[in-house]
Amino acid sequence: MTTSINDPLQAAKSWQDDGLAVAIATVVETWGSSPRPAGSQLAVNEKAEFEGSVSGGCIEGAVVTEALDVMESGVPKLMEFGVSDAMAWEVGLACGGTVRVFVEKLEH
Repeated sequence: MTTSINDPLQAAKSWQDDGLAVAIATVVETWGSSPRPAGSQLAVNEKAEFEGSVSGGCIEGAVVTEALDVMESGVPKLMEFGVSDAMAWEVGLACGGTVRVFVEKLEH
């Protein structure tokens, strides 16, 4: 479920103000064909609500799942998706490129 704010950082701040745990996923590197450029962000709260995009939809589900784990553990994670990666095919990233996404919990 997405919010109506349309800005992942504003959504993250709003969720934190409401007392929710929040994680931010940021595209840190792309190679080849990629639907979203480096710097693109996705905010996720503990209810699995999200705002923004790191891939135009093809890896968001995997990133949201990882963000929930990162919120729980507090340990950031660098995720990599590419066409040679079986997980990339599972989540629909068959566009011919590689995307690296850094997921971190936001602290107040």
